Amino acid sequence: MPRIQLGNWVDDGVSWLVDHMSWLFDAIKTVVEGLYDGIDAVLTAPEPLLLAGILAVAAWWLRGLVAGVLAFAGFALVDSMALWDKAMSTLSLVLVATLIALVISIPLGIWAARSRTVSAVVRPVLDLLQTMPSMVLLIPAILFFGMGVPAGVVATLIFALAPGVRMTELGIRQVDAELVEAAEAFGTPPRDTLLRVQLPLALPTIMAGVNQVIMLGLSMVVIAGMVGTGGLGGAVNEAIGQLDIGLGFEAGLGIVVLAIYLDRMTGALGAQISPLGRRAAAKARTAGTAKAWNYRPRPAIALAGVLVLALVAGGLGIFGSSSQDTRATGAADVGQGKKVTIGYIPWDEGIATTFLWKELLEERGFDVTTTQYAAGPLYTGLATGQIDFQTDSWLPVTHAEYWKKYGDQLDDLGKWYGPTSLELSVPSYVKGVDSLADLKGQSSKFKGRIVGIEPSAGMMGLLKDKVLKEYGLDGEYEVVDGSTPAMLAELKRAYAKKEPIAVTLWSPHWAYNDYDLRKLKDPKGAWGKGDGVHTLARKGFADDNPEVGGWLKNFSMTEGQLTGLEAGIQRAGKGGEQDAVRTWLKANPGLAEKWAPTGGSEGKSGAKGVSNN
Repeated sequence: MPRIQLGNWVDDGVSWLVDHMSWLFDAIKTVVEGLYDGIDAVLTAPEPLLLAGILAVAAWWLRGLVAGVLAFAGFALVDSMALWDKAMSTLSLVLVATLIALVISIPLGIWAARSRTVSAVVRPVLDLLQTMPSMVLLIPAILFFGMGVPAGVVATLIFALAPGVRMTELGIRQVDAELVEAAEAFGTPPRDTLLRVQLPLALPTIMAGVNQVIMLGLSMVVIAGMVGTGGLGGAVNEAIGQLDIGLGFEAGLGIVVLAIYLDRMTGALGAQISPLGRRAAAKARTAGTAKAWNYRPRPAIALAGVLVLALVAGGLGIFGSSSQDTRATGAADVGQGKKVTIGYIPWDEGIATTFLWKELLEERGFDVTTTQYAAGPLYTGLATGQIDFQTDSWLPVTHAEYWKKYGDQLDDLGKWYGPTSLELSVPSYVKGVDSLADLKGQSSKFKGRIVGIEPSAGMMGLLKDKVLKEYGLDGEYEVVDGSTPAMLAELKRAYAKKEPIAVTLWSPHWAYNDYDLRKLKDPKGAWGKGDGVHTLARKGFADDNPEVGGWLKNFSMTEGQLTGLEAGIQRAGKGGEQDAVRTWLKANPGLAEKWAPTGGSEGKSGAKGVSNN
């Protein structure tokens, strides 16, 4: 049967939309960014514990005293883990996505409930949205809206849209037909019948749909973090990329706190605004059956509590203060607060040089933002101009696919290290395996597998398509796709147990310092010549920033410098990258001024108080 080129048709359709409807996508992007910035500004304006108190008062009003206490404890825990700003960023994203999703889904659900034709048309579309793998939604979102919050919000609201439509339609259809007939018999217009009879009675079901929209939105934030939305989803993705169990657990716990709070609050709000719910609450108060710990204040009392908290907070000066200007001054203030965005993939040399340049640029007065991405979104962000530069492009082999696709939209600022080498490596205690040819017939020793890294890495394609075939290993070994941190974790586990393992590695890499490994010789030259590690920038970055462009073009590191910096960052652990860079620069005086000369001596910077975030 001939192959249907459905994928090509979709590509062509998306390309046409990008070329001809960019004005619409830009307008949507502006609206989404405006909503997000507004909500995020409100949530981050007060000090964390003040906002935690306000949210706790809301929980007390809706669910009772115990709920209020637990809500405060949960948000205080988030603050104690230094994840408050990320949590508020995630909450802002979910609220924006939920708001837009409800504006679309509730009217559409009402229309579907009143028209069987509309219901029949909408149902398969909703089925598609609910069953399509959520990560697939990120691809068109990136192409239409670029990297960052807009793409994350749109992907989230599309993923979360279906329950709002379905539950609204279901709630209206479940309203007793006799009640609707009675209203019509008394001459009630269709609009009043909908607003005064059907919607009030359908409200519990609709609120259940709202709840599901929020929950699905929260479940999507981790995936949306892959496109640079930041927040707790970004922290989880960062933890996955670096196999950081502690950070992953803390960020996941923060998402759990938000999910439970929003779940309980939307459920209680549905009971509060539903006629049946209000009647049940009034009956309980009249009967005197409510317990003290379930006491809920009246709205006026709850509002008064929030006002008192706000006034006390204002009097004590615990509203968030405006950020202080901590950038460099004097001769080193080259950047004068100009913003620079650096993207990186979680490879060791990329992490090391990203935080090196973050420190160097901040010392020279630039406002630097660093964000971790997967390789595909990173190159897309560079090509669309949303990321200024990245320092870890392996060319011409490893990242050849991305260069072929995006090279015309990027500037190559030159090679700062090389040549590198790609290789398979085994621990030195594995005897009788010195070259790739020696792997032949020994698959049982290695459990028939070679532990690889990210499947998007060009090294993996080269290994599968050329290296294994060159040595007749393609039918004997399975290449296990994963990530660099996962490969290193598997190496660490096998090394501790003295088990044979074959892993994909490259030089330079700190693993050769920490483990006694043997690089397998490649007598046939299947790996080809080594790559150079290049700095790539968005088109025109060097013209817009001639000083930084010149610094990056002249930048180079020796193997000893690179591995030393990588080892320092490894010892510092998560969150200590920039401190490790500062320590390393102090131990290597003169390098900062060599790489980013300002015409003055080092150390004049006043930027040492710049946050590592």
